[in-house]
Amino acid sequence: MLFQQNPHRKLHMNINAWKAATLGAVALVALAGCTQETQNQIGRAVRNWTGDNGVLEVYAGNKLARRFIDSDKLSTAKATDGNGAARPYRFGYGVLDENLNFVKDNGEKRVYFEFSDYSTQYVFFESPR
Repeated sequence: MLFQQNPHRKLHMNINAWKAATLGAVALVALAGCTQETQNQIGRAVRNWTGDNGVLEVYAGNKLARRFIDSDKLSTAKATDGNGAARPYRFGYGVLDENLNFVKDNGEKRVYFEFSDYSTQYVFFESPR
């Protein structure tokens, strides 16, 4: 017989499967014990790490004024005085889609943007492309 099966291999695979199942069960129990806000923060942290292919559209009345593509996220500004209160604007980075065609063309660059929460009409969504 050229190849002899290792009798300990099956036991080793069962132990690894048991460890993975136990770790998964512990993670589910820990997540179930979190508040909804904590679960949302965990989800946002995962998306921050993996990234989104987001689109931000800013409107002036009924007319589309600006579109930013390939935006990972929108962030809410926080106060720097120690209390962590949210400031009334959002910011992020994205490619300014100057001709509004959902494609990064030559000359269109990644830029920083910010806008007011109070007066700006905007829509942030996952890119359909």
